[in-house]
Amino acid sequence: MEKLPTAPYYRVLNSLLFQIVFLFCAYVTIYLIYMKYSSTFDRENDTFRVEFILVPVAGLSFLVNHDYSPLEILWTFSIYLESVSILPQLFMITKTGEAETITSHYLFFLGLYRALYLANWIWRYHTEGFFDQIAVVAGVVQTIFYCDFFYLYITKVLKGKNMGLPLPV
Repeated sequence: MEKLPTAPYYRVLNSLLFQIVFLFCAYVTIYLIYMKYSSTFDRENDTFRVEFILVPVAGLSFLVNHDYSPLEILWTFSIYLESVSILPQLFMITKTGEAETITSHYLFFLGLYRALYLANWIWRYHTEGFFDQIAVVAGVVQTIFYCDFFYLYITKVLKGKNMGLPLPV
């Protein structure tokens, strides 16, 4: 059996293949959301204005980053955007006063993923001395957004109750 080549062109080909698969999956997801399952969109309750997230995040990514190169600004934008990307879902849950069980489980595991990232950063700091202030601060902000949700998830969903949220009076 012949060994696979390890030359730089193989890495480029592998990276290109990964990017093609990634873009294909992204386009399929967009198709499914906007075409096939568009009837599941809750127009009445999904009223969060995303520009309230996008504009401050874009501004912050230009002001606070490691380097003023286009790729660095885009990377910083993606980190900041990820940290607040849960806000529309939390807004909708608060507006309706409840969340479906599957949505609750999904949000719980998203929050757990972010909390594990924080543990990874602590580990990397102690073992490698590596600390990325932008990623850590954004991760802490994102985890804070999940904390209230975690409490409700543990006290309601894990006990078999529907997750109802207190509505403002």
